[in-house]
Amino acid sequence: MGNDIDAGRSAGLYPYQERDLNILFDKINHSSKGNRILYQLPTGGGKTRIFSEIAKRFITTFSQKVMVLTHRTELCRQTAATLKQLGIKNKVINSTVKRLNAREDYPCYVGMVETLRNRLREGMMDTADIGLLIIDEAHHNSFQKLLRRFPHALVVGVTATPLSSSIEQPMNKTYHELVVGESIANLIKQGYLAKPVCWRYDVELNSLRTGSHGDFTISTSDELYSSPAMLDLLLHTYETHAKHKKTLIFNNGIFTSRNVCKMFEDAGHPIKHLDHHHSAAERAEILKWFKRTKRAILTSVSILTTGFDEPAIQTVILNRATTSLTLYHQMIGRGSRSLPKKKTFSIIDLGNNTERFGAWQDPLDWQLIFDRPELFYETMRSHAAQEARVISPDLRAKFPNTLQLSFDIQEAYQRALAESRKSITVIRDAIRQHAAMCIENSGSIAEALQLADVLDNEINWRVKQYGKCLGKVTRNYTDWLKEDYKSRLKLLIQKLMQKSLANSKSRSKAA
Repeated sequence: MGNDIDAGRSAGLYPYQERDLNILFDKINHSSKGNRILYQLPTGGGKTRIFSEIAKRFITTFSQKVMVLTHRTELCRQTAATLKQLGIKNKVINSTVKRLNAREDYPCYVGMVETLRNRLREGMMDTADIGLLIIDEAHHNSFQKLLRRFPHALVVGVTATPLSSSIEQPMNKTYHELVVGESIANLIKQGYLAKPVCWRYDVELNSLRTGSHGDFTISTSDELYSSPAMLDLLLHTYETHAKHKKTLIFNNGIFTSRNVCKMFEDAGHPIKHLDHHHSAAERAEILKWFKRTKRAILTSVSILTTGFDEPAIQTVILNRATTSLTLYHQMIGRGSRSLPKKKTFSIIDLGNNTERFGAWQDPLDWQLIFDRPELFYETMRSHAAQEARVISPDLRAKFPNTLQLSFDIQEAYQRALAESRKSITVIRDAIRQHAAMCIENSGSIAEALQLADVLDNEINWRVKQYGKCLGKVTRNYTDWLKEDYKSRLKLLIQKLMQKSLANSKSRSKAA
């Protein structure tokens, strides 16, 4: 598109930001009109600063205008402020702007998607002189409808998660290439992000249902997370791991969030609820309270996943389950900002999200996810099927001599309580039933042990059910219990079969 230039250094950028800025601008410099580049950088990595520097360099180098698109009012304001700090004169196109003054010339515009769409329809501005279109939070599909209005512009999309919110509109159909930035693990190692400490609790999710958009429905989430057992678990986890810490609680439904707020208020904790029904003034007041109040707790419904920056947050509680990798990263990212006196932050996961997606800081092959998003969606469907737990025909076929494969952990637990037995006897009885299944469908110890290996999903399910009965168990405990279950199962199989073989030999000799 232009001649090579010596980018030099941009004041105030971290080394990894400077590196990515130069990589991106080099691609811009060698691109033809209409090329679309997607840039990935984790939440907290400074995407706004980087693309603002790109805008500044583009305006200076090519003397062409830049348009920045956002989807939230807060992001619009933050972007305009960052551009202004860099000396870039810019105009925000929001609902109050009805026309542009012809006498005013702006090298850069910042627009909300719907507002800009309406203004373009009204003929308020000509997009022919826009040379670069920057799209913040590019994974949102709301931007698609505006791209055709900038046919001659280069496009740079930025996102923490290059995975479209719609399986029907994969990002590789919109963008020609992906540039992957610094990883979360490296940002933590270099001190740019705080290190997470995760507390995971197994939650039975088989009552949840997925909706038309692929995520768990609000109605089934409200039913589960507003139940007395889940509310009690939430309060217990907060008081155990996050008491007196500035905390953000994410919920899937307003009904749940309001119930959470009332429960914490009744327990004497400083808390407020926030959702999209609050006015702009109410929202600003609540966020001001949260910022200024020590030990404050804010319970919300996904409204604070983008455009909200409060570095002092010490704990993020995922009081919901989600199938959205983007939402998972956005929620946790709210607590990841590093401060001189904040090197770590806590994650409390009450939706098996860590099991579904892996730890937040674990490496992800973003290039593969960009190139083959269908593989990721298939993995999510597989996880959902496992959480729903249906005994497969293949598993049933491996145990033809067993009439009853299932074991009702909850019923066994209630029976143990009624008979004043220790709760761990439930696991003992479950192991005995699995051992009997393996033995009665095998002709040797080796065959029985092989059958034990195919019971992993069933064992995991039983341990989860047991944890639900106990009410307050950590992920570490259930991980240990699963391994202990498998070990004890194999030992019991060997013991019983060796005893059976010994008895058979004794009977043979006696005969």
